Amino acid sequence: MALTQHDIDAETAAAHAAYEKRVAGGAPVEHHPRRDYAPYRSSVLRHPKQPPVSIDVSKDPELVELGSPAFGERDITELDNDLTKQHVGEPLGERITVSGRLLDRAGRPVRGQLLEIWQANAAGRYAHQREQHDAPLDPHFTGVGRTLTDAEGRYRFTTIQPGPYPWGQHVNAWRPAHIHFSMFGSAFTQRLVTQMYFPADPLFPYDPIIQSVTDDAARQRLIATYDHSLSVPEFSMGYHWDIVLDGPSANWIEEGR
Repeated sequence: MALTQHDIDAETAAAHAAYEKRVAGGAPVEHHPRRDYAPYRSSVLRHPKQPPVSIDVSKDPELVELGSPAFGERDITELDNDLTKQHVGEPLGERITVSGRLLDRAGRPVRGQLLEIWQANAAGRYAHQREQHDAPLDPHFTGVGRTLTDAEGRYRFTTIQPGPYPWGQHVNAWRPAHIHFSMFGSAFTQRLVTQMYFPADPLFPYDPIIQSVTDDAARQRLIATYDHSLSVPEFSMGYHWDIVLDGPSANWIEEGR
């Protein structure tokens, strides 16, 4: 039986009440920023106005998935995780290798999961039709990749160090260099999105997105570490970044995506 509007309204009210109870009881929610975080001006205009709705899949286990994207392991190619080899020519910029593990709250590997990334090029420009930043596009760099985690939950990408870029949220607003990560789960409705940053970026104090994560330990979990063992001789610098999906050591996840 499909959910009625009454069911959805009841679930919404219950979720909102549970959240308010956690906050009132002093629950550790400080690392989950407000969805309408004022310094991040765009969030005030487009953030979800209601808490997430919990859907009981036992009532209708398949209907919720019918309109969602799907993928299979055959959709992944050998070049999908190497963003430097997806075009005829070499992209411009510093080559980097990014690797780590996808883990659950107990530190166990999450195997066979689709990880997708997207990022700006070395000049801080996205290959997107709505991108208006006055910086050059790189015809040999699209800025998107994907891979599946292995038996140890490990992933690996070869890409280009992204550049910072202006984004118009306030006067002289620049975003720190970062890579967006998407974890697909077993269905699109389980998809989670987060961002990975680079060590010692001077833009951290000025960025309302990373500063919206007010818990310092949670904020540090968004920053990769340089790993010399991942650096490829004469080719790329190496960075290590683990992703923990839930629990007290979880990475910050974007809401409303």
